[in-house]
Amino acid sequence: MKKFSLISLGCPKNLTDSEEIAARLAKAGYEISFSQGAEVSVINTCAFLKSAVKESQKHIEEQIKLKKKGIIKKIVVAGCLVERFGKELLEKYPEIDAVLGVSSLDKAKDAVKGKSYILKHSNIYSSSRVLLTKNHSAYLKIADGCDNRCAYCAIPSIRGPLRSKTQEEIISEAKVLAESGAVEISLIAQDITAYGKDLYGKPQLESLLKKLSKIKKIKWFRLMYAYPEGVSENCLKLIRDGSNICHYLEMPIQHISDSLLKKMNRRSDEKSIRKKIDIIRKIVPDMAIRSTFIAGFPGETEKDFKKLLSFVKETEFSSAAFFEYSREEGTPAFSFKDQIPAAVKKERTNVLLSAQAAVVDKLNKKLLNKNFEILADGNFEGRAYFQAPDIDGRIETDYKMEIGRFYKCKIRECFGYVRKAFLVGDKGPKKK
Repeated sequence: MKKFSLISLGCPKNLTDSEEIAARLAKAGYEISFSQGAEVSVINTCAFLKSAVKESQKHIEEQIKLKKKGIIKKIVVAGCLVERFGKELLEKYPEIDAVLGVSSLDKAKDAVKGKSYILKHSNIYSSSRVLLTKNHSAYLKIADGCDNRCAYCAIPSIRGPLRSKTQEEIISEAKVLAESGAVEISLIAQDITAYGKDLYGKPQLESLLKKLSKIKKIKWFRLMYAYPEGVSENCLKLIRDGSNICHYLEMPIQHISDSLLKKMNRRSDEKSIRKKIDIIRKIVPDMAIRSTFIAGFPGETEKDFKKLLSFVKETEFSSAAFFEYSREEGTPAFSFKDQIPAAVKKERTNVLLSAQAAVVDKLNKKLLNKNFEILADGNFEGRAYFQAPDIDGRIETDYKMEIGRFYKCKIRECFGYVRKAFLVGDKGPKKK
């Protein structure tokens, strides 16, 4: 049987694409290899930021070296880098045998034979997947593309307009994941609050959640990437009252200065953002809110930055990510005047990171000696409801756990986003 290797780069949305590619190649008679010996190397790339482009190019160049040594025979490049640069990619790297765009994943079996596909963005459908993570936790992409036109973002030009899966497809896919052992599903899209607008005439996230919550084998449904203006009170009440929807919300805010939010072409302003956070915490008092912010957007003054810094300190997000503004060709912000020097962007990002670290230390004191249910990701580590996979830290335990099971624990120590805990009740062997 022919073997292929798969390198998946970038975000969870890209990971689900990689899992679809793996499933289609497996169906075509290929076996996935996690070590040397593969004839075909598939690289599913990211091109959201310059840093992601460089990382993707680095992996392509590494595979080209292996091809020249005769270790692999073919290289297939898939994903966002293909969409962003198209034929330029083949001109830069003639050693690539085929490229596969984000709307062409169904052509994977032909791509490994050397045929390239970059198709116009089309409707997305549920497809079988080979999970590349542990079976107990999976991502479920409910839509692709984006109709928001944030000035700094290249995603709409890469992945196209909003294209939602039908509710029936999503429910079916969730049931398959549950039968394969998943107990946690993270719902993902570029903006999950816009889900269904293209198919049903208005957003349908609330309707979808009601149906998904009936799948009782899934203990945790988690909402990732919800734009503030799309988070409705009815949806929050559904989260509050649902038995298997995590009190967790990833909500990108990016800034709090009205002048910058307007330049970014965001649809929220300071007043509406603050009001939305108040509503969230009133309806779901223990909601863990994670957010993302950009430092050094063109025209950001010292006053703007200090306003953002104060907002981060006083709002006390359970976790947050901070990014230096990246000037991306093809985006409106690329041509904006008043670009911020790199050193200033870096300094401001570091100040924000330090402020968030202090917030986490403060929140950690409230966690000490509290009991939480955790999902075991490893024999001696897991996550609570306020921790999404890979991005919000972990809880380390003193006794061995069975991966994919839930355990009760009591937090005893905290070190930033890493917490240590005693297991309460059911215990395995103690950690040596």
